[in-house]
Formats: sequence, C-alpha cells, structure tokens
Amino acid sequence: MAEYPALEIEFLGSADPFLPDRLHLLLDDFEPVAIHDDEAGGRWRVFFRSAERRDSASRAIANTVPPGLLGLSSLSVPDEDWARRSQENLKAIEAGGLIIAPPWDIPKATAEKTEGKRQQADVPVIVIEPSTGFGTGHHETTRLCLLLMQRLDLRGARVLDIGTGSGVLALAAWKLGAGDVVAVDSDQDALDNARDNIERNGAGPAIDIVCDDLGSLRIERGDVVVANLTGAVLVRYADELRGLAVEGGYLIVSGFAPQDLAVIRTAFAGASVVAEQIDGEWAALCVRV
Repeated sequence: MAEYPALEIEFLGSADPFLPDRLHLLLDDFEPVAIHDDEAGGRWRVFFRSAERRDSASRAIANTVPPGLLGLSSLSVPDEDWARRSQENLKAIEAGGLIIAPPWDIPKATAEKTEGKRQQADVPVIVIEPSTGFGTGHHETTRLCLLLMQRLDLRGARVLDIGTGSGVLALAAWKLGAGDVVAVDSDQDALDNARDNIERNGAGPAIDIVCDDLGSLRIERGDVVVANLTGAVLVRYADELRGLAVEGGYLIVSGFAPQDLAVIRTAFAGASVVAEQIDGEWAALCVRV
C-alpha cells in the first residue's frame, strides 16, 4: 500500500489573520500533493510527493514562522487510511445544477442508470472516489469553480482542467456538454486517481489525460480554461494560463482568499472580469481573455 509523507500543522493561536495565506505561499514552493484542513480550521495535514520535500517544508516553516505560532509533526499516512479517516463521512452534495457523490452515497436514480451514459436526470451526478488528489467537490474552491463553469455555455467547447486532481472539474465539463476535455496535472498519483474517476463515470473516451508541468505545457488552446490551484501559482503562471485560452475564451481560477482578489485581478490585467464568487474563506474569478 502506498504511503504519503505528511506534515501535520497545528495553529496554536496568532493575532495575524494572514498567517494561513502566508503558510500556503510558503508550502507552494514544495509542491504539496494535497492540504486537508479540519472543520475548525485549527489543524492542517499536508501531503507531499517525498519525505525529502516534507522535511524541507518543515524546516522552511520553522525558520520563517515565529516560534509558538505553529506545532509541526511529520508522519507517513497510508493512502487507504487517508481516504478512510479524512473523507469517510462525505455525503453527496449539490453544486448548482450538479451533484458530486462518493461511491457510497450515489443517489438511487443515478445508480440505476446505464453505466457509461451521460446522466439524463434533472441533476447530473459525478461520482468521485476520495483520495489524496484535490477535488471531491466538497472543498469550497472546487464548488466555486463548478458554479462559475455553470455560468458559461460549455456545449461543444474545448475545456482544459489545469491541476485536475481527482478529475472532478474535467468530469463536470463533460457533463455540461463540452465536446473536448483535457485533464492536466504534474502529479502522477493525482492523475491515476483522476483516470479511475473518469472511467468510473464512463467518460474515458471523452477526456484526455496529460501529465505535464504548467510551465512547460504545450497543448492546443481551449475555449475555457479552469485552474483550481493556489494564489501563488496563479500569479506566477498568469501569462501561461492566459496563453492556454483562445482569444475571447474564458479563464476560471480559484484557490485563493477573498482578500487576494485584487492581486489575482492584477495578475490577469487586460482580461475582462465576467464574475467573482466567494464562499467563506475562499474566492474564485472568471475572466474573458
């Protein structure tokens, strides 16, 4: 069974409201696979591709954040244990006109549909098996992207899902009628999870999977580009993301806090803002390039 090096971070109390944002930016340099936060927001479990990256991230945090603000502990978590402990209580949720469901809570009407066909019920259902890849649909950033995608007419469109994680946004594009969908990620473990979910939903022939880094990605441009990443990555690769959309196409980005909206808008200056959406401590932006 695969094990994932993880860093458990406990917030011990701070008057700095921007500490979580600064911590996200710091962690981004070490390319975490996933960040799981508890409902109270007082503890994070951060997963990495290797123990070396985890340990480097731990040292960087200890050297940057003043003592007494965070508790740090290193551990290795079996993949099966991660899914069971952190997501076993997940239930199906509705995001606009879509339902995202784990395999153990599929709406009965969907379970009885013929496998491999698009859901014909009033509310399409996407079945996602939780793993370390982001995107079960329960995180606010994923829901924000889903809601903004539904503001656009995706019928027949080419959609690029950058940082696909579990593949939920790529599957949403397919369910919403996109004619050509590409799921991109640099993490092979995330892509394996995405591939399983794509097959589980009968979308294998409709969604292409690409393993590549955003900085080196060279593919045909899309009518709609969706990137649920982090604020730091969005700013760093704003030009690359803009270049992935056709002229007049749309770019949907999420993974940052509401107070960072101005920074994100500046990074994509020149593109016209179509919509902004906020859910709790997270925000998303849709622009036309």
